[in-house]
Amino acid sequence: MKLLTTDTVKLGFIGLGNMGSRIARRLLNNGYHLIAYDRDRAKADAMASDGALVANNIAELSQSADVILSCLTNDEAVQDVYCGDAGVLVSARPGTFVFEMSTVFPETSRDLYHRGERHGIHVLDVAVSGSTPAAEQGNLILLVGGAEGLFEAAQPLFGTISARSFHVGPAGSGTTMKLVVNTLLGVGMQAIAEAIPLGEKAGIERNRLLDVLSQTAVIAPAHVGKLYRAAQQDYSPQFPLSLMHKDFGLILQTAKSLNVQMPATIAAYRVNSMEWADNPNADFSAVVRRMEELSEVEPLEIAVGTQPE
Repeated sequence: MKLLTTDTVKLGFIGLGNMGSRIARRLLNNGYHLIAYDRDRAKADAMASDGALVANNIAELSQSADVILSCLTNDEAVQDVYCGDAGVLVSARPGTFVFEMSTVFPETSRDLYHRGERHGIHVLDVAVSGSTPAAEQGNLILLVGGAEGLFEAAQPLFGTISARSFHVGPAGSGTTMKLVVNTLLGVGMQAIAEAIPLGEKAGIERNRLLDVLSQTAVIAPAHVGKLYRAAQQDYSPQFPLSLMHKDFGLILQTAKSLNVQMPATIAAYRVNSMEWADNPNADFSAVVRRMEELSEVEPLEIAVGTQPE
């Protein structure tokens, strides 16, 4: 199977939200030819200045592209884009490759893979781990399920948008791995949110607490920057609460179907739900603010240190 390089394939990209637009722009800026589509035409038109062609509909994009990537909001959107009357599977040419990057149920990824097989279309679930800044810098982690040969052929493309990519198994394995990763992301953030007011109410000055905590081995790299932003009361969205709330739902429903017990995840989901109901567009780290409020802590708005690169 030939490598998917800038001179061998034309890309189609569906779904140009916060994450999708950044991934598509990196592909364009690194020499890939790309045709873009989003239900919001303005989002697709915004890619034209980076060299994208703009499709009027999914069928037009599907008929033109050798490789189709999508970054969509939920399972329903994936079903609609791919399985609708004028969707990708009906419109794309046999032999087309699909890299579906949305965070959805693993069963949705497996179903799309099998539907693709019946149409002669080769599907990988390419789950994305990382924030919007990581997407801009090409430092995402890709978690991939499906045919290993296609995964290997896609390395030039994957290397454009990610720091590392992992083939983790057959169809559905990429989205499963994403749920595993986001379990640790969400539960870890809740653990930090509980630890901070514990230290504050015991008398440790908040900025010193956050600074020291960020330099200990127990804080995962994904959480370090959240501590620096929390020091400034900055909960503007990099990974919105609404997405974490959705992912918690996927995690817990998948766990239920597998009879896996997740009491800490359930507890984290409850606090996430409280903050999401009030501030759905805040960053998922806003649970720090919620736990401080529940503990009746009033943090000072004084920045600490310099945020790491």
